[in-house]
Amino acid sequence: MLAPGSAAPDFELVNQFGQPVRLSDLRGRPVALVFFPLAFSGICHGELCELRDNIALFEGPDVALLAISVDSKHTLRAWAEREGYEFPLLSDFWPHGAVAAAYGAFDDGTGLAERATFVIDAQGVVAASFATPRGEARSLEQYREALTAL
Repeated sequence: MLAPGSAAPDFELVNQFGQPVRLSDLRGRPVALVFFPLAFSGICHGELCELRDNIALFEGPDVALLAISVDSKHTLRAWAEREGYEFPLLSDFWPHGAVAAAYGAFDDGTGLAERATFVIDAQGVVAASFATPRGEARSLEQYREALTAL
């Protein structure tokens, strides 16, 4: 997993609407990358709903929140519409999990992204990173602490 101080690997993925999102296009603004295993799964649902319900945590310091999984853009769009997620959900579908792997957040055994978060500063450097074991949700407090690193 990429540690603080590492350069954040650039990437381009499509969001739930099929629009390309490139990390380097967000340079000059902090970004929170939230890798999650699968849409429509219990823990992921709880985590993303908590982020949706506490979006002000990211809006105050103007942090771009990007959630990433190996799901297809179609799956992510259906989930975002059902749950009212207004932040981008990015598809790391093909090459399968390549972006998660670049961040050291891909589980080769399951073919899923790990439950890992990277807060990237405006210059493209990882300011904070954290992860939880499979089956354990990340807490909102972990996000608060990571955002203070900016």
